[in-house]
Amino acid sequence: MDMLKKVGLLAASLMTALPAMAQDAAPVMDKGDVSWMMTSTVLVLFMTIPGLALFYGGLVRSKNMLSVLMQTTLIACLVMVIWVVYGYSVTFGGGTSPYWGGFGKLFLAGVTPDSMSATFSAGYVIPEYLFIVFQMTFAAITPALIIGAFAERVKFTAVLLFSALWVTLVYFPVAHMVWDVSGLIFVMGAIDFAGGTVVHINAGIAALVGCLVIGKRVGLGKENMAPHSMVMTMIGASMLWVGWFGFNVGSNLEANGGATLAMINTFVATAGATLAWSVLEGIQRGKASMLGAASGMVAGLVAITPACGTVGPVGAIALGVIAAVVCYFFVTVVKNKLKYDDSLDVFGIHGVGGILGAILTGVFSAGSLGGVKGDDYSIAAQVWIQIEAVAITLVWSGVISFVLYKLVDMTIGLRVDTDTERQGLDLTSHGEQAYHG
Repeated sequence: MDMLKKVGLLAASLMTALPAMAQDAAPVMDKGDVSWMMTSTVLVLFMTIPGLALFYGGLVRSKNMLSVLMQTTLIACLVMVIWVVYGYSVTFGGGTSPYWGGFGKLFLAGVTPDSMSATFSAGYVIPEYLFIVFQMTFAAITPALIIGAFAERVKFTAVLLFSALWVTLVYFPVAHMVWDVSGLIFVMGAIDFAGGTVVHINAGIAALVGCLVIGKRVGLGKENMAPHSMVMTMIGASMLWVGWFGFNVGSNLEANGGATLAMINTFVATAGATLAWSVLEGIQRGKASMLGAASGMVAGLVAITPACGTVGPVGAIALGVIAAVVCYFFVTVVKNKLKYDDSLDVFGIHGVGGILGAILTGVFSAGSLGGVKGDDYSIAAQVWIQIEAVAITLVWSGVISFVLYKLVDMTIGLRVDTDTERQGLDLTSHGEQAYHG
């Protein structure tokens, strides 16, 4: 009996120790998560080169096609190098500041193939190099979005200098504020699953400030400035949609049920927005255009970005439709009334769609509307937090962007001369033509 009692006590003590042993277990690096995140990272690159490049390239006149392709390509490459040197450190370097991550990981100091980054599930990790390169693709595309607002009239060197300064003083701090656990907006409790504030509002307001500072294109309202290739724009928009699955679904950091929610939302919000834009255009103009469908597609993608991990599919469709209606109004009415030359409607779609998506994330995330938030969730309280996050981003990006545009203009000059602009930036800046004959 004594022996049986000892065995029983030993078994009981082992059972008691099991939870503690489980807590002490090594974090799990799941190869499925790693494979999906590697794929997502390449998809976000695909959004930029060739997706965004072709989307923007088709929207400008043929004499400026290559300039847009070059600007997009070189911005992405420049930011990738900056990200490794100091961008990752000042964004996710592990500091406790609400505004920046510090210099602890300059030149990726201390990062090895064996170092890991946390995911959203306790006990599951991914390689830190993978997290670094995934976030690097977000940093690379964001300043490239801005160039659509002042396409066809800005110096190539000015674009690159502005982009380097902008990611340093605007993108990295905002990304830290929103996504780092010590960040100001993260601590506030704002929901931004895949970058509504970090990418779209951030770039959108910088684009608006840019086109106001730089001024209108020569001949605007007198010369034909229609897109030279809607085929290229459709190809680019389609690549953006495909790549956006890396952007949105990859932001889940794991291949699980949460990723599938982001996936279906990225499908249906975009579909709803594309349909809504085309219907609106058909009613107003009598014809639905490919330009309108592509614009609706991007508006839907932008609006669902902050919400894709927390809203339900029906809420996603509603969000896409609302975004299409509001962005359509800004692009067709507000821009014409205020007479600013946002060449490719960066603010009208990315800025406005991003603001709308960020605020309505607070609404459609509620469980009562099909979202993932529980009974203790307050729509009003969350919407207010979302509005605060939007306001911080608008002010931070708007003010610093204005200063940077002025700084670049005073040093190397922003704008090309009138003769150069009339000739086109392809030949004058790059010595090449997109098309011959």
